[in-house]
Amino acid sequence: MSNDFNVNSDGYYGEFGGAYIPEILYANVENLKNEYLKILESLDFQAEYHALLRDYVGRPSPLYYAGRLSEKYGCRIYLKREDLNHTGAHKINNTIGQILLAQRMGKTRIIAETGAGQHGVATATVCALMNMECIVYMGKTDVARQLLNVRKMEMLGARVVPVTSGNMTLKDATNEAIRDWCCNPANTHYIIGSTVGPHPYPDMVARLQSVISKEIKWQIKEKEGRDYPDFLVACVGGGSNAAGTVYEYLNDMRVKIVLAEAGGKGVDSGESAATIQLGTVGIIHGARTLLMQTPDGQITEPYSISAGLDYPGIGPMHANLARTGRSEVIAINDDEAMAAAFELTRTEGIIPALESAHALGIFPRKNFNPDEVIVVCLSGRGDKDMETYVNYKL
Repeated sequence: MSNDFNVNSDGYYGEFGGAYIPEILYANVENLKNEYLKILESLDFQAEYHALLRDYVGRPSPLYYAGRLSEKYGCRIYLKREDLNHTGAHKINNTIGQILLAQRMGKTRIIAETGAGQHGVATATVCALMNMECIVYMGKTDVARQLLNVRKMEMLGARVVPVTSGNMTLKDATNEAIRDWCCNPANTHYIIGSTVGPHPYPDMVARLQSVISKEIKWQIKEKEGRDYPDFLVACVGGGSNAAGTVYEYLNDMRVKIVLAEAGGKGVDSGESAATIQLGTVGIIHGARTLLMQTPDGQITEPYSISAGLDYPGIGPMHANLARTGRSEVIAINDDEAMAAAFELTRTEGIIPALESAHALGIFPRKNFNPDEVIVVCLSGRGDKDMETYVNYKL
C-alpha cells in the first residue's frame, strides 16, 4: 500500500484524478492549477481566511462527546459539529476560501452547482458578503425537495437556475455549470462544492476543508490525551466533508477511515448511489474516477433519499482510498439513514442532515471496543430535511 494518499504533482491520486476538460477551459484550469497553492499558502490569504472562519463562520466547531450514543454502542463517540457553522454545514469552509481565491484572480462572476442546496446557500452567502454576481445551477428535482434552501439563495441575491436534463439532480446541475463556464471563461470562477472535477479542484477543496481535521487534532488531544482517534467516520457523495475529516490523518495508519455512501433502496435495487460498490473506472466532470455506468459507458442515474449524496461518481481521492484499502466504505440504505437520524435526535437532541445521518448509520453495522475513540463528522443540520423526516414512516 502506498504511504502517501495526497495528490501528486500531475493531479492524480494513484490511478484517479487528472484534468479531462474541453479545450475552451484549458487556460482557466491551467491558470487555477498554477495559482491556487501560491494563493492558498500566502500570508494575506491565510490571515483573511482564518479571520472569516473565526468571526463569520463561527469556528472552531465543537467536538462533542455523545454520551448516550456512546453508551448504546459501547465505545467513545465524538461528533464534529460542522452543523453549527454559519449556513448549517461544512460547505462554507470551502466557499469562503474559493471566493477569496477568485477575488485574487480578478474574477467578478461566480457560478456553482448544488444538490441538497447547502453548497448553493454557502456560495450565495459569500457572494453577498463580497458583492459578487452569483448563479447557482440546481436540478429541478432538488429544487422541489429543497425549496427552503432555494428561497435562502434567492434572498441572498443569487439567481437559481433549475436544470431539467437527465433526472434533474446534482449530476445534471454540474453539467450545466460546466457549460456556463465554457461560455464565460474569462470573468467567471466556478466554485465546485466537493472534491470532484478536474485537478486542482479535488485538492483545493480538500485543503480548504482540512480545517475540520486540523481542529479534530487538538480537540481530541484536549479530551482524550492523544491527538488522533481510532476511527474517523463521515458520509461520502462527492466527498468534501469526508476529505476534510481525514485530511490530516491520511498517512497516519493508526487511524482507520470508515465512510458511508448512499445505498438508496439497496445496492442491488437499481435505485442506489453506492459508487464505490457499483462503480467502474471512467471519466466524469473532468476527472478519472469510479462512477456508476453501463458497460458501454452511459452514466447510470443515481438515487438516494438524500439530495446531497445522489451523485454517480466520487472524488478521485476517495476512489483511491477505497481502491487501496485505506478506507472502508459501507453503503447505508435510506431506511438505515433515517433510523440513525431519529436515533440521534432522540438520544442527543441533535437533528442531523440526511447526509450526515448516513455516517451515523454505520454504528448498527460495526462493533467497536469500549476504549475505542470514534469521531463522526456531523456535516450538516437537518433543517433542510424536515419535510422528508416528517413524511417518513419508520
